[in-house]
Amino acid sequence: MSLPHAILTALLEKPSSGLDLTRRFDRSIGYFWSATHQQIYRELGRLESAGHIRALPGQAPARGQKKAYEVLPAGRAELARWTAAAQDPKPHRDALLLRLRAAAVVGTAGLEADLRRHLDLHRRQLAEYEEIEKRDFPPGDDNAQARLQHLVLRAGIELETFWTQWLTEALGEMGKMGELEGA
Repeated sequence: MSLPHAILTALLEKPSSGLDLTRRFDRSIGYFWSATHQQIYRELGRLESAGHIRALPGQAPARGQKKAYEVLPAGRAELARWTAAAQDPKPHRDALLLRLRAAAVVGTAGLEADLRRHLDLHRRQLAEYEEIEKRDFPPGDDNAQARLQHLVLRAGIELETFWTQWLTEALGEMGKMGELEGA
């Protein structure tokens, strides 16, 4: 149920067209809540039907022109309700962890290369997040909205740091296993 709330958040930050929203998702919100372009457009229709958003007044888009949206008071109220509601953490499901557990009983053949690939992906994501932090969050910015956005980015940085450290450790353990098997 979070996609409509992600869209409401993005529209409150800046009224946008569907195309602009999909681009913003690709550059920011999509790092922690992904959605396809089709899902975003479908949800815009639902939000408009529910009275949570509307096309910006004074813009009657002709064929091929972008229709920009803004959040209505009912949409802001829904986002505030959802933000304040209690929610339990979701159980973590990761196929890589399950595959590593399975490797304990069937062997690790082929797994090391994929762990190295994952490590490379996490290193690249970490570098991208750190570049965003350097570019968009200079030290001393006391803007409350920016501080909360930075906090979300810091969570991403910490998660990517964890994965790079853990994958490095996992590869080290697999190396030790290979040495034992070869002895």
